[in-house]
Amino acid sequence: MADGSKGQRRRDQIMNVLKRQGRITIQEVVDRFHISEATARRDLELMEKSEPVIRTIGGAMYDGLNAVRELPFAEKEGLSFLEKERIAIAASGLIEEGDVVGLSGGTTNYYLAKLLKTRRGITVVTNAVNVAMELAGSDIQVVVTGGLMRHNSFELCGPLGEGTLGHLNLGKMFLGVDGISSTGGITTYSEQEAHMAKAMMRRSQATYAMFDHTKIGRNSLFSIAPLSELQGFITDMPLPQQLSSVADGHGIRVYVTEEAE
Repeated sequence: MADGSKGQRRRDQIMNVLKRQGRITIQEVVDRFHISEATARRDLELMEKSEPVIRTIGGAMYDGLNAVRELPFAEKEGLSFLEKERIAIAASGLIEEGDVVGLSGGTTNYYLAKLLKTRRGITVVTNAVNVAMELAGSDIQVVVTGGLMRHNSFELCGPLGEGTLGHLNLGKMFLGVDGISSTGGITTYSEQEAHMAKAMMRRSQATYAMFDHTKIGRNSLFSIAPLSELQGFITDMPLPQQLSSVADGHGIRVYVTEEAE
């Protein structure tokens, strides 16, 4: 019990530092609190679950001004699941035999993987462990990038995965996003996932952003790409006028789920 309360006191002190200076590195935590790097990482991971803290590649950031939090996969799965299933169905209609398809993590791509299980002649490249497992035992050829797994999303991130992607050529990339706007482009809560998404986009001939209407006009913390780098939107409702005009200007094809139309 003493160790637990000591750890909590230390995490409270880390939180105070974050509130004062906005961000902290792993090395700062190690030096300031005289703990190991493993303990510092564990502290920040614990804080991310219950405090307004966002883990970054080298440490953490204070997120007190942003009321919207990243949710664990199990909680996300219960949100807007009908819309996400419809978006996944629309996405599956764009995938043909012979395609090499990139799938990022997220619940929509998890549903898309379920739909692809009965298909043949398709290769899926993914950085999401749960997407790969969903395709296990199917006739789909699955290529999994390496990397360190984020427990909120089951996505593999980091230089190991980015290095693997450098050897691959993807056709169509399907990317779940946490926010999309005409000015901010596509964004996500996680810096690590943003890096991996960029790496996958660079190796793809066409990228399709998948989002339901609640993501429109929202800018999450980390930018993935401007809208000009996208070839398609797959969404559940017709776009607002401004976003629709921007999409037209960039030649982006907009696919709206059949139920919404």
